[in-house]
Amino acid sequence: MARKKEYIEEEVIEKAMNLFWRNGYESTSMQMLEKEMGINKFSIYSSFGNKHGVFVESLKSYKQKVSKIFQKLRDSNNGVEDIKEFFYNSVDVTKKPNNQKGCLVTNTYNEFAESEDKMIKEQMETFMKNLKQIFIEKLRMDPNKNEETILKQANYLLLSKHGLAAAARVNTQKEIEDYIEIIFKNL
Repeated sequence: MARKKEYIEEEVIEKAMNLFWRNGYESTSMQMLEKEMGINKFSIYSSFGNKHGVFVESLKSYKQKVSKIFQKLRDSNNGVEDIKEFFYNSVDVTKKPNNQKGCLVTNTYNEFAESEDKMIKEQMETFMKNLKQIFIEKLRMDPNKNEETILKQANYLLLSKHGLAAAARVNTQKEIEDYIEIIFKNL
């Protein structure tokens, strides 16, 4: 007869997500996961397969955590102003209790850029592609922009969002606000 789990998967994944967010995938060991999640290795392997499985579930949890700000961006109709608000909202997520600084997806995107891990790379590329598409849709709301300008500005915004995620880890609130304001002054 199978043993009853003595933990709630969502809670232990939340803990693992924060550990990966702080340390990255490669620097997080199974021993660190075991300690942080408060469950033994057998339970980790039984529920998630391995460290990679825990990481995949952590990414899903993070995406769920930030889904509200993405939905708000998708649903709004103010073009560039919506993107700017999204930038501010994405920084505000890091101010909530128990959240790390920066963006787990951006951190993962950078860490796995040279990786052979097709599943993680595919998830990151899909995430970035979707974000860029939303930027394109918002930029198209300005009838004065031609398609070439829109695509260049979408690339600029995507790269700026990566920079913002890195800045949010170490820079002051004032520096971050100045960064965001300059980004949108340059559009």
